[in-house]
Amino acid sequence: MPNDITGLIGWALAGSVPVVVIGSVALRLFRNRSLGLSMAVLVLIPTLATLCGFLAVSGLMFTDALARMAVVLIVVTAVTVPAAIVLGRSQARQLVWEKQMLDQERAAEASRRELVAWVSHDLRTPLAGIRAMGEALADGLVDRGADVQRYGTQVVRETTRLSAMVDDLFEMSKINAGALRLTMEPLDLRELIDDVVAAWTPAATRSDVKLSAVQPHSSILVSGSDKALTRVLTNLLANAIAHTPPGGAIEIHAGAANTHAWARVDDTGPGIAAADLPRIFEAGYRGSVARSPGADDGGSGMGLAIAAGLLAVHDGEITARNRNPGARFEIRLPLLPDAPDRDEPAAERATSSGVPR
Repeated sequence: MPNDITGLIGWALAGSVPVVVIGSVALRLFRNRSLGLSMAVLVLIPTLATLCGFLAVSGLMFTDALARMAVVLIVVTAVTVPAAIVLGRSQARQLVWEKQMLDQERAAEASRRELVAWVSHDLRTPLAGIRAMGEALADGLVDRGADVQRYGTQVVRETTRLSAMVDDLFEMSKINAGALRLTMEPLDLRELIDDVVAAWTPAATRSDVKLSAVQPHSSILVSGSDKALTRVLTNLLANAIAHTPPGGAIEIHAGAANTHAWARVDDTGPGIAAADLPRIFEAGYRGSVARSPGADDGGSGMGLAIAAGLLAVHDGEITARNRNPGARFEIRLPLLPDAPDRDEPAAERATSSGVPR
């Protein structure tokens, strides 16, 4: 009996091991080509190895028992191979999704840590100034009259700056958490641009920057939040004014083509360093040439990140690139279904308004 068992094991190994070896080689060859093919080979290896093991033990004698077993193996194979392919692809998608989510969580955590460190530094500066001025006033070190008024004005300015930072942090946190809820309504993008240009005309004039808008005569209808899209345009225009030198120019162009509306803010500033372009819309990121509203005017430094987040809620996008000279920030929004398609050059049907230097 022991010899019979030893012989059965030997013949079974002789029939099945070659199949396993061949299957391993096939898996190695197909692992980077087709997931479905790899899963089929993986399922077929034990099935064919079992069949070849039985054939070797039976001495290649096709008995009724062997025939019945072969039928069972064929049926099992017909069921398990498609199931394995489907389940394998599903598992692969799940693993890829989990890896992407893990990578996103790690990137978000790194970004949060960087933002916290940056905000802590920026909040400390105005707080230190307010504390110093408050102590001076409390200790009677400031003469009454003009000095007290100057200190009071400075305190108000710094607290306003801190309030703006806190508001931006709150809005950024809502965007990142997906908790931002906006009321969408039909809007004419041209009207929003006119309002923002009018609001920022005094700032452009004080900075000796020429500001102009070039827009078509026909409406550019989009679905969006008036407040949110105004904030986007405001952040872009404030960014452009802050980084355009005296005597420079800023132009806002708007139009529509195919299924999207677009608006571009072109400035004649120093442009954006190539290393900064991939991260220009990250909250709190400051590269070699800071391009966020507030980099030079004491703001929160999150204007571009907030603009990108607000546009994402509108199913829109924002891009940045360098021009010669300056930089261009462009936003794109879906047109309303009943909005007319416009793809002719804007210069043929545009009006412009300028701010004198």
